[in-house]
Amino acid sequence: MQAHNPGQGTAATGFLLAVGSAASFALSGSFASALMQAGWSAGAATTARITLSALVLLWPTLIMLRGQWGLVRRAWPQLLVFGVLAIAGCQLAFFLAVQFIAPSLALLIEFTGPVMLVFWMWARSRVAPSPLTLLGAGIAVLGVVAISGVLAGVSLHPLGIAFALIAAAGNAAYYATGAASDHGIPTLPFVGLGLCVGAVPLLVAGATGALPFAVSSAETEIAGVAVSPWLVVAGMVLISTVLSYLLGVAASRRLGATVSSFTGYSEPLFGIVWTIVLLAVVPTPLQWLGAGLIVAGVITVKIGELRRSRAL
Repeated sequence: MQAHNPGQGTAATGFLLAVGSAASFALSGSFASALMQAGWSAGAATTARITLSALVLLWPTLIMLRGQWGLVRRAWPQLLVFGVLAIAGCQLAFFLAVQFIAPSLALLIEFTGPVMLVFWMWARSRVAPSPLTLLGAGIAVLGVVAISGVLAGVSLHPLGIAFALIAAAGNAAYYATGAASDHGIPTLPFVGLGLCVGAVPLLVAGATGALPFAVSSAETEIAGVAVSPWLVVAGMVLISTVLSYLLGVAASRRLGATVSSFTGYSEPLFGIVWTIVLLAVVPTPLQWLGAGLIVAGVITVKIGELRRSRAL
């Protein structure tokens, strides 16, 4: 009889959790599009998502940080970047992007963030990436060109592409700040604090009128069914934010950051699936090709960085 290896079960569970996290994160674009089509502004959708998610995670964050507030005081620069750029800035830019282009395409452009991170690390360390990493970056850039519609002679709205690229910068900041652990704050409270930090500028901007804030009670449409907008908000908060982070944390503890980041790149594919199922928006064949190129490029970048780290 073959002995059972508990490590295999833990890894299998970790992969399932990571894929579940990616799938639930990918729903956010469809939720946001449904709300904005019903009259919500991007600022209102972003503020509701970040603020309500911060409230949901507030209690476990306070419990886990009890007696460790000195760590928070020392980590405020990382928390500021994480909350303002990686969470609030990234989500707001993404929601603004889906007002002009399909959520699946905005998500795919956002996922060039790791490519941006590679070049930022190159400029900072003056150490060139591996040839495989550069090849992956080139493939991902070709993917962005393909989904933009330039090759077919029909360009997507430039504002949609611009906002999606800003979201990509926030995505890069998410990986850069989230990977740092020298401050000693566990993952869940770090995320909870980041959500609280990110909610503050959004609330202030909305209250002062700097950020257009419009909320509508009109019914939204999901998968051809009219539903209350508050049900969509609940799904966006509980599924696409809170559940996604919790599943991601659990997956990272089982798989480690490197392996879980590989499975996280299934999110753009889930974004396409959810857009088709919930919004009936189908990408063109060329945009499908671009989707494949971006995913292949980002994965190639990751493989190149992994081989380089093993060689050092």
